[in-house]
Amino acid sequence: MPEVQPYDRFVRFFKVLAEPRRLKIVGLLAERPRTVEQLGALLGVGVSTVSHHLSRLADAGLVSARSESYYSVYALRTDAVASMARELLKQAEQRRPALEESLHESERKVLATFTTPEGRITAFPSGEKRFRVILRHVLRAFEPGVRYTEKRVNQILSNFHEDTARLRRGLVDYRLMAREGGGGKYWRVEGK
Repeated sequence: MPEVQPYDRFVRFFKVLAEPRRLKIVGLLAERPRTVEQLGALLGVGVSTVSHHLSRLADAGLVSARSESYYSVYALRTDAVASMARELLKQAEQRRPALEESLHESERKVLATFTTPEGRITAFPSGEKRFRVILRHVLRAFEPGVRYTEKRVNQILSNFHEDTARLRRGLVDYRLMAREGGGGKYWRVEGK
């Protein structure tokens, strides 16, 4: 049996939560345990619909049920949510040292000054050398050998800063990325 990759677990976990009613159910159960009938009344839907969503949440390990008289009372498994949060953070922490080791001390200082811990740009440095550090930081979001539409480039760059045109121009001007004329495809320059 193949090993389940951590990202597969994350995808399944968040896919279950991507449905708006399930997310509302999680929110209601975070307040306190409830029965199917109570959840149905609060959501304005039938008990069969609530039961379906609770089944999906239970399969993902997010809710548990206990019998109380004639009813099943559902509760949010906060331990499962906390475990997933810890695992997400662990994955991020494992990648950060490898990235930081590849940077020189001066580059780390520039990134610490001009970006948030999540990597979002807070301000553009005035010096060319520091701006190039920021551009190399942004360049890591692009896969070598992949051609991107300008729209996709802007989507990726918007994760770093709202001034996508400045970043896009900088990447091309400093020959970190190349582009076809007339708003064509963009790609990472080999060896960068």
